[in-house]
Amino acid sequence: MTSNLTMRPLILLTNDDGFFAEGIQRLFHSLTPEAETYIVAPDREQSATSMALTLHSPLRVKHIEDRVFAVSGTPVDCVYMAVQKLLPRKPDLLLSGINPGPNLGQQDISYSGTMGGARQGTFLGIPSVALSLMHNGEGTFDFDFASRFSSLLAGRILAGGLPEGVTVNINIPPPPIRGIRLAALGEKRYNPEILVKKDPRNRTYYWIGTGTPQAVGGEGTDVRLIKQGWITVTPVHRNLTDGTALESPVFKNLLEMNNDEIFTKTV
Repeated sequence: MTSNLTMRPLILLTNDDGFFAEGIQRLFHSLTPEAETYIVAPDREQSATSMALTLHSPLRVKHIEDRVFAVSGTPVDCVYMAVQKLLPRKPDLLLSGINPGPNLGQQDISYSGTMGGARQGTFLGIPSVALSLMHNGEGTFDFDFASRFSSLLAGRILAGGLPEGVTVNINIPPPPIRGIRLAALGEKRYNPEILVKKDPRNRTYYWIGTGTPQAVGGEGTDVRLIKQGWITVTPVHRNLTDGTALESPVFKNLLEMNNDEIFTKTV
């Protein structure tokens, strides 16, 4: 890994699986020889927390070992704590992952704590990447390749940077891997089963399952390309405004409400 920085780059690692997860530990050991690498990650699994921020309970931080911290909160909490309290300076790069399981399509990246941590880095002005790994169909993940690829990727981004406001979502398929493709987001449409159970006190509780998501999207979308053996790279912008919709008649018609009595009586 190379960098044009005059000092060793500082890389922040986070995830939604916990500081102890294999993916983040592999990243840490792969990157540490060539960068000042820190783990600031949840103390337990925080999957599907998106960009949740803990506001109604205190956070606790445990110093696990040199440059490894566990936070009793979400990935977004971890990024805030790292930048404001735990790191010696602002990171040059944030990597979130490596998540054991893909984060593909519009719904996945909306739910994903892996992506949430990376997006928070972008909001703080840090070049940020979410990394996810697909298993081989038998539940085995190739973390060796994923960590080596991520180390090379980190060097490229440190040298060249990322566009302002863009978080990169990367999904790595199982071998054999054909290469890298830039990909638009497809969709994974979920129709989860909601299980109804009784607890030991005979009170009803509900458990949301994952169901079997249906991949929807064209040939150039991430949900299609990863199945063909391609690593998918998707730039996701923090600005969610739909500029085209702003110009559509349905929204322009809303401006006619300015003449409604509800407004004219308050002038």
